[in-house]
Amino acid sequence: MREEEIEKLRGVVRDCVSKHLYSSAIFFADKVAAFTKDPADIYMQAQALFLGRHFRRAFHLLNASQIVLRDLRFRYLAAKCLEELKEWDQCLLMLGDAKVDEHGNVFDTKDSNVMYLDKDGEDREINISSAICFLRGKAYEASDNRAQSRLWYKAAVKADPLCYEALERLIENHMLTCEEEASLLSSLQIGPEDGWLLSFYSCLIKKYDKENVVEAKFRELEKESCISDPSDPSVVRTLKSNTDLLACKAEYYHQCGEYQKCFELTSVLLEKDPFHLKSTLVHLAAAMELGHSNELYLMACNLVKDYPQKALSWFAVGCYYYCIKKYDQSRRYFSKATSLDGTFPPAWIGYGNAYAAKDEGDQAMSAYRTAARLFPGCHLPTLYIGMEYMRTHSFKLAEQFFMQAKTICPSDPLVYNELGVVAYHMKEYNKAVWWFEKTLAHIPSPLSELWEPTVVNLAHAYRKLKMYNEAISQYEKALTLTTRSVSTYAGLAYTYHLQDNFTAAITYYHKALWLKSDDQFCTEMLSLALVDECSRGVDPKIEFR
Repeated sequence: MREEEIEKLRGVVRDCVSKHLYSSAIFFADKVAAFTKDPADIYMQAQALFLGRHFRRAFHLLNASQIVLRDLRFRYLAAKCLEELKEWDQCLLMLGDAKVDEHGNVFDTKDSNVMYLDKDGEDREINISSAICFLRGKAYEASDNRAQSRLWYKAAVKADPLCYEALERLIENHMLTCEEEASLLSSLQIGPEDGWLLSFYSCLIKKYDKENVVEAKFRELEKESCISDPSDPSVVRTLKSNTDLLACKAEYYHQCGEYQKCFELTSVLLEKDPFHLKSTLVHLAAAMELGHSNELYLMACNLVKDYPQKALSWFAVGCYYYCIKKYDQSRRYFSKATSLDGTFPPAWIGYGNAYAAKDEGDQAMSAYRTAARLFPGCHLPTLYIGMEYMRTHSFKLAEQFFMQAKTICPSDPLVYNELGVVAYHMKEYNKAVWWFEKTLAHIPSPLSELWEPTVVNLAHAYRKLKMYNEAISQYEKALTLTTRSVSTYAGLAYTYHLQDNFTAAITYYHKALWLKSDDQFCTEMLSLALVDECSRGVDPKIEFR
């Protein structure tokens, strides 16, 4: 057969692949390889077999070729076949010997003389070494060696920053701390023409920076643009309405406690792209915080129908039952989510929270410890372990875990708040004030109602230090956030009482009792304030005529 006829057949194979006609692609690729015995055509045949899900046959074809150990593409595709067959040890053997250090730098490889045969290479292709590092990471992760998988994922991103999948694994599976994520991004070799990519990646990582820093990142990325029509520079395309970018923004709102803003944004996103799973997860989290049980029910029904094998679907069902306080059912579905995907962090945390809600501390601790082991870059499991210890009045242990959470994520205000609460319980009031002030310094302004308890806690700590004016100022600040808090009115009344301002104390005790008429503390203290007010007697300067 003439070369032009063979080239025509190669074109047919490529067209069949592009139209997903894999049996046709396999048929014609087999004939081309039989005619030419060309390694590139053998590779094309193996590729068609792989896409047609004939993994064992594709692996046999590649393994039988003499070039498999000398051409990285052959080796990589053979390893991909073994990945699909779940033969992880064989997959690692096929990828060859290599070592990686803790910074993701690969060394001591025996592949220095390998070829890289690529007949149809594109101008911008993912580095084959990066793809191999990524596959090594997946194999180690599947073998439950998460420490090695983390290093190989880092190596994949460093070998080629365009290997987004490796970065996604590191971020979604919480394999790195905040500092490690930032350090990895700063080490990437990204050219000036891909500056937008570095900006985008910086929006994907944990967003606990100061509000102005995070907002500046989003603004910078939204300004990134390209002129779509050189003849008309006014036609400019930007990423401003990109779904992934808006999902990052929604995630940031959720981290800040701006649940209503987050919910509104994800609602718009899901109207635009109903199957965007990252937006779906953030939407579920916001709906949970806002108590929108109807929304959770509808989302759960749709997800179970569309994605019955995804952990996210059953996590949504668990969220619905948690929201309506049916904790036993919620635990069952969170457990199902973890069995479908053991690397899905929200399901493990939900599983622990469902036990904690029923005061089943040992089971909750077990779930949180598993999550802490699986997701070393996520501080929430450690934070919740601290909360469980605090619930049982083991304040020293609680403080240790809160400090550990602070090390993992040094800018989450919730961690500082819990450290303040522990210090308060341990009667270290100066320390408590310091932690509560640090909490408020990490919260975006203006303050939302979510952080009202922190302001009240700060006021309580000031009161304990007999700094009554500062305490009153904080109580009044808390009342600007919500006017329906009994503890705020009670604390304010008690502070006035301690200042011997009985009239103001009586007023605020009454306000507290109006919200909760059977509050024992306020009832008793109101009686004492009335007695104290009466015992002052009549001012001698006042004359009754």
